Amino acid sequence: MDRLDRLEAQSVHILREAYREFKDLAMLWSIGKDSTVMLWLARKAFFGHVPFPLVHIDTAFKIPEMIAWRDRLAREWRLTLIYGRNVEALARKETFPDGRLDRIACCKALKTEPLRRTLSGEWPRWRLDLESGEWREDPDRRAFTGVIVGARADEEGSRSKERYFSPRTKDNDWDVGDQPPEFWNQYKTDFAPGTHVRIHPLLDWTELNLWEYVERESIPVIPLYFDRGDGRRYRSLGCWPCTQPVESTARSVAEVVVELRSGRLSRVAERAGRAQDKDGGGTLEDLRRDGYM
Repeated sequence: MDRLDRLEAQSVHILREAYREFKDLAMLWSIGKDSTVMLWLARKAFFGHVPFPLVHIDTAFKIPEMIAWRDRLAREWRLTLIYGRNVEALARKETFPDGRLDRIACCKALKTEPLRRTLSGEWPRWRLDLESGEWREDPDRRAFTGVIVGARADEEGSRSKERYFSPRTKDNDWDVGDQPPEFWNQYKTDFAPGTHVRIHPLLDWTELNLWEYVERESIPVIPLYFDRGDGRRYRSLGCWPCTQPVESTARSVAEVVVELRSGRLSRVAERAGRAQDKDGGGTLEDLRRDGYM
């Protein structure tokens, strides 16, 4: 069994454990490579079917191509897809693109808070009608207490402190110092009532592992990850005002794999194009302690 086979088997095992242990389970789907690989693994784990809803937090500032690709793949794969957003903040134009907030405060307003309120069912959620392609308000407002997330330990520092099964408070707050030990594939899944649990099937994967797996499995990924003629491509995707492409001539999955294996980007952080990671006034770990992905 090679490295990818071992990673796949471990992730499938964690997904099945999560489905067995948590009744109100959902998976976060950002449309990026990590959560799309996680979605592929879920389809493998459950024989082509994803038995829980996918949740996307739509800031209204995602690159338009991301939203079109999201809806197309959801209909093609027959996924139960829900989105939430901070309608009030957008209506008041309390955002970074509108000049009312800095980037970190904008992430809190458009990502952290709607994620918390969408998962709890406090705020409206919209569900994609797979037949018509239209979005309709979802009457089901049950809280999701088990949430599958595509975080990887190598992506940035705060994610390396996670566990496969990581407890939060009922308000999604993360106490980094209060995480259960996990030894020899023995996971703690019996948490106190009201505990919100984040599940991380990709924790041991690297960026190179992901792209090697995408190549091996022929997983569809959004074309924004590839150079389309200007010598630039996205390495990490987010909102268009805060996400920039990197210099790269990789035009296919195979070329991305070669580029990562060569080490050309070894001194460039994967999230180097994400401006909020560099802003003053807070860090990504601060956002994640408050419930951010």
